[in-house]
Amino acid sequence: MLSSKQEQIIEETAPVVAQHLETITARFYPLMFDRYPEVNALFNASHQASGNQARALAGAVLQYVQLRNNPAEARAALSTAIGKHISLGIQPDHYPIVGECLMAAIGEVLGDAVTPDVADAWQALYDELAGLLIDVEQSHYHAFANRPGGWQGRRAFRIRNRRQESAVITSFELEPMDGEPVADFEPGQYIGVRLEINGEPVYRHYSLSDVPNGRTYRISVKREPEGHVSRFLHDEAANGFELELLPPSGDLTLTGQEPLLLISGGVGQTPMLPLAKQALEQGRPVAYLHAARSRQHHAFSEEIKALRDQYPEHFNPVVIYEEGGEADGADAIGMVDQTLLAQHLPDPAARCYFVGPEAFMQTVDAALDALGVSENRRHFEYFGPSRPLRAA
Repeated sequence: MLSSKQEQIIEETAPVVAQHLETITARFYPLMFDRYPEVNALFNASHQASGNQARALAGAVLQYVQLRNNPAEARAALSTAIGKHISLGIQPDHYPIVGECLMAAIGEVLGDAVTPDVADAWQALYDELAGLLIDVEQSHYHAFANRPGGWQGRRAFRIRNRRQESAVITSFELEPMDGEPVADFEPGQYIGVRLEINGEPVYRHYSLSDVPNGRTYRISVKREPEGHVSRFLHDEAANGFELELLPPSGDLTLTGQEPLLLISGGVGQTPMLPLAKQALEQGRPVAYLHAARSRQHHAFSEEIKALRDQYPEHFNPVVIYEEGGEADGADAIGMVDQTLLAQHLPDPAARCYFVGPEAFMQTVDAALDALGVSENRRHFEYFGPSRPLRAA
């Protein structure tokens, strides 16, 4: 707990730290990788290069400073970061490393403004934040390990089957090496993956692209031209390839009982498909809009057709291709916009989920807002470090 003097220092210095926070976090990562190269595997190099990782950390720190006097709100605001930590298997002994390097970065950027009292106050604040994160994450690990089919830490799996879903997306069915059952998860969640490429460990997280079955998990990965891990999985990871999984996590899960509008672009379809299956089993009407570049880039088309045949009264799939013509089988050619969403929005009270490229999600979010869908009924997720959807 911070002392009254430390509380006052935080209040007085928070505006200065906030002003320089992106510079501080941008300095923090290279400093940490230099001092502790063993943690480098936990981070996606492309997110570092783009600056998204630093911006996400800065945003999380700011949110905590603003909400720390309301623990419930602080936990809710940090839930996305917590989910990503769980998918990486972050442990309590990682937090002193982060704290040391973050304080060093603050000192480098702010210089003489960081007096011993200021440093002590911000160290106390970080320790408070770390304690909250550790508590929530350890609780999740414990709860998952005690589920039927759950486990602690990493668990060895292998590729049982791979299936080409489109020109750029491949699905990987993963089975446990021990032959034992696997724990259920909430449709819409993702799972942490650890594998080795040329002897070097790397971590990623991928959406679970099918509903739980108690025996296997399925992930579906887009081959990115510069993607270190995605290219390896597509080009090198054959049936029998061994990797490790960490517990599932993520907040893009069904809530309420309203009709649903599920909207995806490209590989953003991977969490939407299990959400649709779950909702249809519950008897909820589902409008399912998916945008792909072309027919060749359209994944899961056979699964969608099967759902339409199984639930003809509740399931309305709509396919939009950016390129092509009517002969390609699309319901529309072009881009997802407000006019198209208005045609298929079941009701302004519908609950809407959307995932895709950032510009796609910004367009969808603005259009749904204009159509009267309240913010608390609009749910989205970034495939990468989280940040406000309408950030400048």
